[in-house]
Amino acid sequence: MKVTFFGTRGSLPSPGPSTTRYGGNTSCLGVGNEAGQRLVLDAGSGIRVAGQTFGPELKRVDVLLTHLHMDHIQGLGFFAPLYTPGVEVHFWGPPSTTHSLRKRLARYLSPPLFPVRFREVPSKVICHDLSTDSFEIGDFRVRAHLITHPGPTLGYRIESDGRSMAYLPDHEPQLGCQGGLPRDEWLSGFSIAEGADLLIHDAQYTPDEYVQRVGWGHCTPELAVRYAEIVEARRLLFFHHDPGRTDDQLEQVCAEASALHRGEIGIAAAAEADTYEV
Repeated sequence: MKVTFFGTRGSLPSPGPSTTRYGGNTSCLGVGNEAGQRLVLDAGSGIRVAGQTFGPELKRVDVLLTHLHMDHIQGLGFFAPLYTPGVEVHFWGPPSTTHSLRKRLARYLSPPLFPVRFREVPSKVICHDLSTDSFEIGDFRVRAHLITHPGPTLGYRIESDGRSMAYLPDHEPQLGCQGGLPRDEWLSGFSIAEGADLLIHDAQYTPDEYVQRVGWGHCTPELAVRYAEIVEARRLLFFHHDPGRTDDQLEQVCAEASALHRGEIGIAAAAEADTYEV
């Protein structure tokens, strides 16, 4: 599989000269396999660029949404396949006890927040409400599981070509864990991340910042490293970078956290436009 990043920031787009190396767009990445099939994960502001990478032969595209906070759906209205007649656009996302995924997305894609209503786009939009489930999209096998973050939030495990990746961009696995992170299935997202060839994990706050933001749903780079060790991931990419963090500050924070690891996990910070072979 190949994983390409179109947006790596969290909470708010942060374009500017101080974020050019790691990017200023919010969460979005693409996953492709040897069969030429592709998935899009999340629909932050980076999905505008992701949509431009599809050619005129496109018949179907699948977008897997972790949750519906604004930074993960704010690019939806600028996703080119939505405006292409004849294309099926499938949205997969977390369940709700009150409204369907389609109805919740339509709240954003409608006035006064957006001038074009969801029902007016010329593509064929199909929405799938998920819970804890495994399903197939082409040659991709996808597993979804609810994880620790405010509101219904899914983590995803994607397998294809004999490889696996886990995507947990907004995740606070340490919440309520007084004695350190659990080392078994009681750990949030454990079944999603266990043994993954690539783990993409929230690393938004420094330890000092986190003390002031407990319960906001995010992790520190240090805890993300510990999490990767517990689930025995082969590679870890820090993700959901704080919008106030410059590239230089981001590199320092990630380097300090990476130095805590004494094993063989490859650790780096995800950067916009980078592509990784899994």
